[in-house]
Amino acid sequence: MENASFDVDLPHSMGTTIIGVTYNGGVVLGADSRTSTGMYVANRASDKITQLTDNVYVCRSGSAADSQIISDYVRYFLHQHTIQLGQPATVKVAANLARLLSYNNKDRLQTGMIVGGWDKYEGGKIYGIPLGGTVLEQPFAIGGSGSTYLYGFFDQAWKEGMTQEEAEKLVVTAVSLAIARDGASGGVVRTVTINKDGATRKFYPGNSLKLWHEELEPVNSLLDVVSASSPEPMVS
Repeated sequence: MENASFDVDLPHSMGTTIIGVTYNGGVVLGADSRTSTGMYVANRASDKITQLTDNVYVCRSGSAADSQIISDYVRYFLHQHTIQLGQPATVKVAANLARLLSYNNKDRLQTGMIVGGWDKYEGGKIYGIPLGGTVLEQPFAIGGSGSTYLYGFFDQAWKEGMTQEEAEKLVVTAVSLAIARDGASGGVVRTVTINKDGATRKFYPGNSLKLWHEELEPVNSLLDVVSASSPEPMVS
């Protein structure tokens, strides 16, 4: 019997949560780690934050293959750019290269990205590159399927002039909220903080994240759930 749900040629829904935030002195990028193909979790611990140069990183969403090939090309061109000029590329140059590749191939790509980093000319910068190849400089950017749950949260929690600690806490809290609400986001939280001192990556396992309303405590197996409940025997 034919069933459209088993047609491998049908488009798959691809979900994720990516975030970029500026603070007073640099930027913080964050992402979840779930790679989904429709209802199937293809990878529960993927790394969606890709290094482009020593001072510029990109968060990837949408098609993993599309975002990876753009990242590879941008990294290659930035390497050539650095050799020719004798100095590191700026965040704006990296974002415009990603924008150019996305725009010129907009009919064939399904990916949205957030480029963030620090350079000596403009400091910490965040650029959002959604589907279609637009580039937008923003104080913060959110993307992926989980972003639909975060707009109201950022309206309330975002503020100018945050410290590094405040920005990192905001990113981790926002990704954990998206994981709680969005079925296509999950796994662990990865972040990278970029400032004049370089880039620092951090890892937050799923069982260390904040629990939101009606979320269950993380367990290792169903046996933990059964043993913890300890139901009383039924008496007829």
